[in-house]
This record gives sequence, structure tokens and C-alpha cells, in this order.
Amino acid sequence: MGGNELTSIVVSCVLVLWLGWKVLEWIWWKPKKLERLLKEQGIKVTPYNLLVGDMKENQRLLEEARSKPMNLSHDIVSRVFPFHLQTIQKYGKKSAFWFGRTPMVYIMDPELIRDILSNKFGHFMKIKVNPLRKFVVNGLKP
Repeated sequence: MGGNELTSIVVSCVLVLWLGWKVLEWIWWKPKKLERLLKEQGIKVTPYNLLVGDMKENQRLLEEARSKPMNLSHDIVSRVFPFHLQTIQKYGKKSAFWFGRTPMVYIMDPELIRDILSNKFGHFMKIKVNPLRKFVVNGLKP
């Protein structure tokens, strides 16, 4: 084995280890850190599931709710948003769930909502969406 081959093997191993570290950080450590930070602020969070978050549970509850006949009442939340209703009932009005790797926070306290929406521009940012998403979701239209 020559010096060049050994160098390329070492560089390849370092690159694979670095890439593995970044992927592990992206799919596990960052969401777990966000979960810990939310809990420190008093927000109850559903347990993080690798990559998919709570989307499987959300889909399962939605299909289950739609498979049953609808009651004749104005209470449609249990049919339209069963996962959200169950999460709020279980974790409270200041809680969060996982949309993939991103935590989504429920805040239903009027005082806290007022505080968030009052003159604190720049503190709460809108989620940035990949611009290609528009073409994938909507398709190419003339």
C-alpha cells in the first residue's frame, strides 16, 4: 500500500465519520435538545420519534375518526383534529407535538398569546419553506 492510497483511505474514513456525526446530530441530537429546552420552559412535549415525529399517530387517529359515523352536533373537533384534541387533553394547553423533526407548540393562554403577538417583532419568526416545495405541491401551472 502506497502513501497516496493510505492518505485517501484516512481522508475517506474521516469524511464518513464527519458525515455520520452530522446526520446523527440532524436526526437525533438537535430534536432532543429542542425537546429539553421546551420542557425547561414549562411546555410539555410528546416524546420524539425518529424523523417522522407524531405524523403516524396523527394519521392513524384521523383515519380512525373518519371511519366512524359523525354525530349530529356542532362538536366537530374530535373528527377534524383528533390528534390535536388528544394532545391538548393529555399534555395541556401549553404543549407541543412533533411535525417530523420540528416541534409545533400549542399556546392557548390568552395572556401568553397577547405577549407573543405584542410589539416583539423579530422574536417569533415564520417557518421558512423551501421554494421548490411550491412547485412540488402545486405542480407546474401556466
